Parts: sequence; structure tokens; C-alpha cells
Amino acid sequence: MGVPEGSAGAATLRYEGTDIELPVERPTLGRSAVDISGIGAHGLAVYDPGYANTAAYQSAITFVDGEAGRLYYRGYPVEQLAMSASFLDVAYLLIYGELPGSQQSEEFVAQVRAPKAVPHVAIERLFDWFPESMHPMAMLATATEALTAYAEEDSAADPGAKVEAAGVRLLSALPIFTGYAMSVVRGLPRGRSNRSLDYAEDLLQLCFTIPGSDHLPDNATARALNTLLILHADHELNCSTATLRLVASSGASFYSGVSAAINALWGPLHGGANQAVIRMLQEIKDSGKPLSYFLERARDKMDPFRLMGFGHRVYKNYDARAKVIRQVALDLVEKLAPADPLLEIALRLEEVALADEYFISRRLYPNVDFYSGIIYRAIGFPDEMFTPLFVVGRSAGWVAHWLEMATEGSRIGRPTQLYVGPVERSVPKAATTA
Repeated sequence: MGVPEGSAGAATLRYEGTDIELPVERPTLGRSAVDISGIGAHGLAVYDPGYANTAAYQSAITFVDGEAGRLYYRGYPVEQLAMSASFLDVAYLLIYGELPGSQQSEEFVAQVRAPKAVPHVAIERLFDWFPESMHPMAMLATATEALTAYAEEDSAADPGAKVEAAGVRLLSALPIFTGYAMSVVRGLPRGRSNRSLDYAEDLLQLCFTIPGSDHLPDNATARALNTLLILHADHELNCSTATLRLVASSGASFYSGVSAAINALWGPLHGGANQAVIRMLQEIKDSGKPLSYFLERARDKMDPFRLMGFGHRVYKNYDARAKVIRQVALDLVEKLAPADPLLEIALRLEEVALADEYFISRRLYPNVDFYSGIIYRAIGFPDEMFTPLFVVGRSAGWVAHWLEMATEGSRIGRPTQLYVGPVERSVPKAATTA
């Protein structure tokens, strides 16, 4: 999937009796875009709350077909990659544009898994200061920012090489940071990275293995986590990736941009949504009320209750990622937690909602967050660790987007506004006293 060159065709905007010709950019897939960069000369701006229809960048990394419910990484359907590839091979694909050959894969894995990639002692001291009450996402954002102090790659002359080196360090560091955060949450000693394991296996043992034990994660759990990491690896210009690109456009450091993206992902309307799904399902379970009660509340715009995990800003069909995750949940929960009542509630809720005219007419389907939390819960992760696991997967996409900007260049991001405050007025004269 290439980036389009130049424009094809034009649109005409008539404003106050004047025709303004606007070039139309045509992508390889998706909607065409009207280039409005010249309308400022006519005293105009575009008002687009939430940037829902604003294409701020050209990118060749990921494409979401919301109407069909499809997601492509560099042209490959994500469901095919999720069931057949390793996470690091998919990270390579996103970063470099092609799936790696066997030698390229081995070399990339060796770079990411190199023990020297992370300054363990210094970072461990940082985690020593984090209280158990601190959210793991705050820990990850802080630790990632701290990597700036150890960034030997900043000496690289080539911007692309600098980002590649920083990206390798980030991919290497995040499983360790996540394991350290898990140790703080559990109040247990930290584990050590086992570089003989693959990426997902090492992430699991960092989070769950108690030092001195020889417990290793089973293959089914590692495969499930590998699948989730792939499905979360990139998703076009979502809130956190747009944040990353905006920070990158200012010339800030790579790790500062990633730290900002982590904080953006933290929000309950973004990466924190799977945690909100679990809380919703638990609320339904604890209430003892029928599902119809909650569906009726979800239809009521005045009721604060929302059916979390349904609907998406872009998808108007069943999210392809959700289909894969649903099957993973069925397989893994049956193995690890066959009596989990939340999965049963989720399955019944999906069945009832997808037969309800209110949700059908609004094209509200389960999204990637609806079942992912159930899988993490079955593995043994507490709710507050769900979003850090999302970070580990999404890091691959963040590296790819930063590299694309570093090698192709871009203007500094500076959205405009519609000012609706007071017009010019004078400061009142101070009252005089006798």
C-alpha cells in the first residue's frame, strides 16, 4: 500500500460569491480528501470537532475499513497475522514495511532481546519509589520518559537510524517495565527477564514468576497473549498515535513522545475501555438484574450507564479484531477459568444486543475491548494491568509512525480553533476615591 503522489481532481468551494478550487488527494484505499491547506488565504478554516474527517498526515502503515470491519497492517489482514505470526515479526512489518525473512527475523529478535538494551539497575531504583497505589500506566509513562537519560542512539546522525535504535530499546524495555509494574501492584519481588523465551512468554514470566521458582507460562497462554499484542499493534491515527505524531512534529525526543502517547492511551475512552468493560460486566453480575434492564438503561440518553465495549468511532461493522479475540476468549477461558461468570454474561449480552433493533440500527457491534479484558482476567492479570499490556502491543505501531515522520518529514502540528469568547473590550478604569 503506497502513499499517493500528488492530487487527482478538484473540488470547488463557493464562498461569498467566489469559487475556491481545492485539490483532491486520492489514497490507495479509503475516502478521498480535499486539500484545504490553501483556504486560509480566503479567511477560512475548517471546523471538524474531534478531527473525525480531517486527514492530517499521509501514511502507508495501517488502514481501517470501518464499513467492512477490516483492519490491514501494510496491506495484510490483521486476522491472518494474528493467527500465524509472532508479535516481533509483525512489529518488523509495521516498522520496515515488509514481513521479515528468516534471517531478518532472527537478527531483529536478537536486537530486541539483547540484555544490554535496558539499564536495569537504574530503572529498578525508579520502580522502588513507586507506591502500590500508583497506577501502572503512570509507572510505564515515567519509566519510558526516563529512558531519555540512557539514549545512546541520540548520537546517530541519520534520523531514521536514531528512531530504529530507540524503537528496539522501547520494544525491549516495555515487557520489563510491565513486569516491574506488576510486581509493585502485587507487592512481590521483581522477576528477571529470561531471554531464552520468546517475547510473549517472557512478558508472562516477568509478570507472574516469583524469583527462585522455575514456573514457565504454558504455550496456550503465551499464544493468546501473542495474538492480543498483534491485534493491538496499530490502529491508524487513534488518540494516542495522533498524540505521538503531534509531539514528534515538535522535534521532541522519541521517549517523550511515547510517554505522552501512553498517557493518552490511559484514558477510559481509549485504551482503558477494556477495564471499563470488566467493571460493567461485574456490575451486571452483582446486581442480579436481567440483561433487559441494562439494555433499557443503555438506550436512555439521560442515564449515565453505557454499554461498554460496543460501538466504535470508525467501525460500522463487526470489528475483525473482536472476532479473533472472541474465539481466543472462548478457547482460553475454557482452559484457565471455565467457570468465569463474566464470560457467560458477555456472550449473552452480545447475543441479546445484536438482536436488538436499537443497537442494530446504530450499527453498534462488539469492539476489540469487549473480550480482551476477559482474557487478561483469565490469565491472572488484575484490572489495572490491562492497559499496560495494550501499551506493549501498541508500541510497535508507535515506532512505525515516528519512523515514518522522521524519514518523510512533516510540519509542526498546530490545529486551529473557532474563537467564541468576548470581542475586544477595554479594562475598566479603577474607581477613584476621595
